[in-house]
Amino acid sequence: MWDIPPIIWYLRKLHPAFVSKKELGKGIPSISYNLRHGMSVLIDRKKPEEATEKIIRIGKYAQETSRSVVIFPEGTRSRDWNPKPFKVRGLLTLLEQMPDAYILPISVNNSWKLQRYGMFPMPLGVHLKHLVHPAIKVSAYANHTELIAKVEKLIAEHVTEK
Repeated sequence: MWDIPPIIWYLRKLHPAFVSKKELGKGIPSISYNLRHGMSVLIDRKKPEEATEKIIRIGKYAQETSRSVVIFPEGTRSRDWNPKPFKVRGLLTLLEQMPDAYILPISVNNSWKLQRYGMFPMPLGVHLKHLVHPAIKVSAYANHTELIAKVEKLIAEHVTEK
């Protein structure tokens, strides 16, 4: 929830679409509306076949129109600073549909502190930080699993406790 607005602003010239869990499509002012009415796809993680079909559609659309797609392969954010392992199925599906794409890895620091106690109380003085890494051309890697492992390692190395 806290990652989406800064990413939208940073990538505003690329008009990013999001692959997001369906729960974010309700109840969050502005974000939910944009996820439901933009080019984004809301997936039900309990229905993997349906989710895969939606990711294939958005990937094909992005490839044909040179649009960008944002996916959070970690899934649900960890409750501490340690990133969870990537869930690679959605990312692999997306990469298969977008061979001309670039991956723009982003390490996000301190977002876990904003949800540490749920929605309230919201802690004061938390500095949400995004580190945007250099883009990586998908076609430069024959093995997408190897590429995903490299991106996961790069992101995790730059997520810190502080």
